[in-house]
Amino acid sequence: MIMTEHDSTQESATTRAKVLSEALPYIQQFAGKTIVVKYGGAAMKDSTLKDQVIRDVVFMSCVGLRPVLVHGGGPEINIWLDKLGIEAQFKNGLRVTDAATMDVVEMVLVGRVNKEIVSLINTAGGSAVGLCGKDAHLITARPANAEGIGFVGEVTSVDTSILEVMVTAGHIPVVSSVAADETGQAYNINADTVAGEIAAALGAEKLILLTDTAGILRDYKDPSTLIPRLDIQEARNLIDQGVVSGGMIPKVTCCVRSLAQGVRAAHILDGRLPHSLLLEIFTDAGIGSMIAAAGVK
Repeated sequence: MIMTEHDSTQESATTRAKVLSEALPYIQQFAGKTIVVKYGGAAMKDSTLKDQVIRDVVFMSCVGLRPVLVHGGGPEINIWLDKLGIEAQFKNGLRVTDAATMDVVEMVLVGRVNKEIVSLINTAGGSAVGLCGKDAHLITARPANAEGIGFVGEVTSVDTSILEVMVTAGHIPVVSSVAADETGQAYNINADTVAGEIAAALGAEKLILLTDTAGILRDYKDPSTLIPRLDIQEARNLIDQGVVSGGMIPKVTCCVRSLAQGVRAAHILDGRLPHSLLLEIFTDAGIGSMIAAAGVK
């Protein structure tokens, strides 16, 4: 049987209708729920992927979800450090952040990257507001417990008042991972950590980390070994067994910590896949790894 162009068009339309219909129960289930998305990796660097992520976030907002976007911006920071003749240094995977570097980090994350994301969301039909941890005491920081890394911080506390005001009014908060301690000293904080702590403080339905990997893999070299769903204990066991290693350890630990504080599900997604956010949230199959709290289906 030869498929005509009309048949192909009809099949394509049927497939699109099926996808939209499949999304309905998820839209109903998550309407009014807060979803915290950590935006980073290739999805921030590739202009096509960037456009798709922004559209996905606006879509979420338009169908009644309450997205909060948290971002880093390491590659952009490196570009500006190079322009200013400041050497980028790392120690045990953490950016060594002396006073000069901290100035650049704050300028880039709060001034450039944050406002670019806000502008893209607004252009796509959303209503975004840019924030950093300093705004309205959103995040209070303290020095990280590590020697010789300068102004790298950890989260001491989160005051979600400003976020609640924003999302209730229909805005999409866009949060950069710069915060200050009680004296006003600025700190650079890992964006995964900030996203996890904000999700916990908001009692979010979901925490979603966009990464450059398919998710949690039994064999990190083989994408077919993706683990689509696991619980908190299984996630901890995978770290203990060395299955989760390297840069995935802090991501999985961040997810587990947020679940232990009340977040219902945490997802690690491949941000390099087009519309990965929508595929994970609004389809039966999903595409990444979901770590679920007890009792979450």
